[in-house]
Amino acid sequence: MCFTHFDENGRAVMVDVTDKQDTVRQAEAAGTIFVSREVFRAVREGTVAKGDVLGVAATAGIMAAKRTFELIPMCHILPITNCRVNFDLDEKECAIRCRCTVKVTGKTGVEMEALTGVSTALLTVYDMCKAMDKTMEIGEIYLVQKSGGKSGDVRNDRPGTREETGRKKVRQ
Repeated sequence: MCFTHFDENGRAVMVDVTDKQDTVRQAEAAGTIFVSREVFRAVREGTVAKGDVLGVAATAGIMAAKRTFELIPMCHILPITNCRVNFDLDEKECAIRCRCTVKVTGKTGVEMEALTGVSTALLTVYDMCKAMDKTMEIGEIYLVQKSGGKSGDVRNDRPGTREETGRKKVRQ
């Protein structure tokens, strides 16, 4: 495997995509924040003191995806054509699962943008709820799928529940 982010002298460089053709590319990432029952109920019922947690977190995720190039040093500036951030509430595990899907027509993929969107959305949930619970846990962030580009389609079919992966049980 060749490392593309280093020059002949071993220095970090941005990959030159000048000669690549524009193609439609899409990526979806997922992640989870595990919260207390109190936080879970407050988010679900919309009673968190700071406001609409999931609405604000979705907006933060979209904003972060659009600005990934400012956070990850070798990422290209991309004209994102679509970005969606969605949440699924899992009452049994007191988990808030997030998915971020990003789309672009361009010379390079949007995997980092989707991962950044999910991460920031979950961090925003933490920020808005930390007065109620400072022991929330963010994790299980991964690329679900990507399409387009030279490497084609990739899908990560990993287990999605703590029981399947052997992770710890719900916190009270």
